[in-house]
Amino acid sequence: MQHKLLLNVLLALPITAGAAQGIDVNALTDQRVTMVDQSKADQTGKTFLAATLINAPVQKICTVIQNYADYPSFMPNVAKVKVAAESDYSVLDMTLHLPPGKVKKYRLKMTPKQGAQQCQLSWKMLPWEGLSADETIADTSGYWLITPSTANPAKTVVKYFVFTDPGPVPMGLGWIVDSLSKDSIPKMLDALRNKLK
Repeated sequence: MQHKLLLNVLLALPITAGAAQGIDVNALTDQRVTMVDQSKADQTGKTFLAATLINAPVQKICTVIQNYADYPSFMPNVAKVKVAAESDYSVLDMTLHLPPGKVKKYRLKMTPKQGAQQCQLSWKMLPWEGLSADETIADTSGYWLITPSTANPAKTVVKYFVFTDPGPVPMGLGWIVDSLSKDSIPKMLDALRNKLK
């Protein structure tokens, strides 16, 4: 529950492009992803904040991250996204393919907030009736925050905050936790950067 409180506090804060939550945006480059592990010893999942610069306008990046059906093209392990409902938020049914042949499914509520110079897309997991604990993950929540770079107006700051709890992990399969977050986040942001070139 601590991660949900942290997420709600962060989403309620004024959105700025300055240094926040352990990443100095003025030190970001468009060549690499900066990532900070914000996990707490007393929580079961992992929490990460990642950021990078992308040489594309804010609105173009926002359009890509809100095209949910296209997530498999830049998000590692995401095999399928079904948009189950749309209104001022969207409900997505996500399917992950993990090695060796593991499939996980979960449902997300995606809530966009858009301003003239920035956009934010937050998500939280919703119940999905009929899935066993082995077929799904325990929890995930987070947000994208897309803002202009103050250091270089031609570039955009892309922040990605995520909490992921895969649930019970059998002995020897701890890599599943990393593959859902730590390992996949830099790959995802680099793939997004390449997609926007």
